Amino acid sequence: MVMQNTVLVAEDNDFVRMQIVSFLREVGCDVLEASEGRSALRQMATSKVNLAIVDVRMEPMGGFEFIKTLRQGDDKTPVILVTGDQSSDLLEQAGHWKVAAVLMKPVQKDRLLTMVGRILDLGRDDDVEEAAQEPDGGDT
Repeated sequence: MVMQNTVLVAEDNDFVRMQIVSFLREVGCDVLEASEGRSALRQMATSKVNLAIVDVRMEPMGGFEFIKTLRQGDDKTPVILVTGDQSSDLLEQAGHWKVAAVLMKPVQKDRLLTMVGRILDLGRDDDVEEAAQEPDGGDT
């Protein structure tokens, strides 16, 4: 039986959001859409979401505010941040809030789908954080 994955895409740029949604639907994901953080949180409250893909800069609530609110509610849903900003401060904040990955704009289809595939496969074990910290390779 194929497990249906629900991905929330929160992006204020309509074109970028439509592009990401299209990529995800091509591989069979069920996709919810939001144009900013507050509407994304409302979607999270009413639906079982396996992964959130969130733009860093949105108004009135951006990506980091979204993640902070999520984590304060003890929600461990994996989050991929989408950004055009390459600052080390952004990566530091992403690490602090346990972001699963940071994806640079323009969003490349192959890179996005590879990240999503890895995160959702790990999520099926219900132990994303521990699995993400295990070293690659090795004889098991």
